[in-house]
Amino acid sequence: MIRYSNISKILLIATLCLTVFLSVMACKEKKQDEPIIPEPPTPELPELPVTAATHNYKSPLYWTIYEYAREWELAGVPYDQMDLTSDQWDAVIDMMATRFKPYGYDMICTDGFLPQLARDGGIYMSHYGSMPLKELVKRAKAKGLRVGVYDNPLWIKGKLDSKVPGTNYSLRSLTRNPQDKVMFPDVTDRPDFTWLVTDHPGAREYIDGWFKHYHDMGVDFVRMDFMCWYEDGDPGRDYPVTCGYGRERYERGLAYICESAAKYGIFTSIVMPELYNDAELERKYCNMTRIVQDANIGGWHHFSSFNRGTIYDRWPYADNQMDGFTYWSHIGGEGKILLDGDFLRLNRCSSDGERRAQVSLQLIAGGPVAIADTPETIGNFDKFYTNEELLALNADRFVGKPLSDEVNSEGSCIWYGTMSNGDVVLALFNREENSRNMSVNLADLGLEGTYNVRDLWRHVDEGTVETTFTAPVPRHDCKVVKLTK
Repeated sequence: MIRYSNISKILLIATLCLTVFLSVMACKEKKQDEPIIPEPPTPELPELPVTAATHNYKSPLYWTIYEYAREWELAGVPYDQMDLTSDQWDAVIDMMATRFKPYGYDMICTDGFLPQLARDGGIYMSHYGSMPLKELVKRAKAKGLRVGVYDNPLWIKGKLDSKVPGTNYSLRSLTRNPQDKVMFPDVTDRPDFTWLVTDHPGAREYIDGWFKHYHDMGVDFVRMDFMCWYEDGDPGRDYPVTCGYGRERYERGLAYICESAAKYGIFTSIVMPELYNDAELERKYCNMTRIVQDANIGGWHHFSSFNRGTIYDRWPYADNQMDGFTYWSHIGGEGKILLDGDFLRLNRCSSDGERRAQVSLQLIAGGPVAIADTPETIGNFDKFYTNEELLALNADRFVGKPLSDEVNSEGSCIWYGTMSNGDVVLALFNREENSRNMSVNLADLGLEGTYNVRDLWRHVDEGTVETTFTAPVPRHDCKVVKLTK
């Protein structure tokens, strides 16, 4: 056994005291330079609601403000100066009620660009530009039209000190804090949006209140944008545009959205998702998803020529409608998510053939027809939007498929499907610069026997076909027929 002398004991005690003193001083110095933030208790996260989107909707037929707003943006109009006057809104409502509502177009819809403001002491959007949404709904309803809204339940628009409905949580408590683990900790989100962190307490109640807000207003269609920014910061860019909140939070947000949308009877359309794992989450939780780049300048550029044949590994996957609908055709169909090819600007097409092709693809693929032409630019192009024989596909909830989902293949230009009464609709799209004969063997469509042929654009019967259907198709045009046994 070792015995210490008195001197040794004194030295040992002095050393221990000095160690304690230095440790205390170090803590004080650290406290002055770097405040110690206590770790908050980890909240007990509720289980994800067991829910899935009900895929029993048909694609909507409607008008969107997009062309107005996009042209203002291209002209350099500042964001806070973009606005539609009261008279312009009335002109849009009158146009849709008189010229399009008889054909099934029953809605007008807002989009981005214009200021989206929470006023009147509320925490959710109340005004789109200078137009109160309640007033817009009132005017549209008086003419038998609905109003759809562009907004996102993961965006916070109200004052941060306001409370989440039914809770004591502030909106500020829903935003990112230093303890949140994110994909890019050093990235500050762009100031365009203030994002809600879906695993913070109160997030579920905030999202439910968002849907209740629109339900009570009379809105039953919402377009939710920039989800790819939320999930992973959209890393396809040179730099992330958000800190990237991660897939688990993304799924939690979609699950809460799906839960409340079903509760309040609201159709959900997701605009810019990453669609990872073959759109696994979007198919589960949303009614409709966009599958192509923005409409932008519209016309043949948006329909076929923009980066034709190029497929990316993340959003937007395809830059034109033909490639987008073809590539994603396998996830659509009866009882499945609807595919959205974005807006149509027929006034930007160079020929009637291009107009026929663009409207035809939306209806053959089971997508929405969203008119972006304005009262000033539409001219007499409404005749392409109001083809009743083609619109019957929308009423029937028809969803066709291409013969091949390989973009740029000949089969990708041949689309077909069966209506609920057994009639088969066949569409041939000529994306080339020259007219050409296009053919398809009926056996490749699973058909045999003799069929009557009716042209759905010319509105005439064209005899019968037994084995091979062949037709001349002009450049940038289509041939759409109904085959009746």
